[in-house]
Amino acid sequence: MFLDLGFPPHEAAVMLLRCEIAEALRKWIDREGLTQAQAAKRLNIVQPRISEIVCNKVDKLSLDYLVGLCVKAGLAVTFKSAA
Repeated sequence: MFLDLGFPPHEAAVMLLRCEIAEALRKWIDREGLTQAQAAKRLNIVQPRISEIVCNKVDKLSLDYLVGLCVKAGLAVTFKSAA
């Protein structure tokens, strides 16, 4: 998908991971029935960051940051290599 947009392979892989983690966070927000403001408060971040996640603007967020949010939300983050 990101390769088709012209991203180099390593950047495409990172963008895909960011999107997958953001999707998990969006599902968590929906499951918990949270507004963006409530989600931000629970994760101890500002609401505009939640908006970036909800709008899938993951290019502004690092993998490290997204993984940290998952931990705060109580979501398990695993990695599987297709080596």
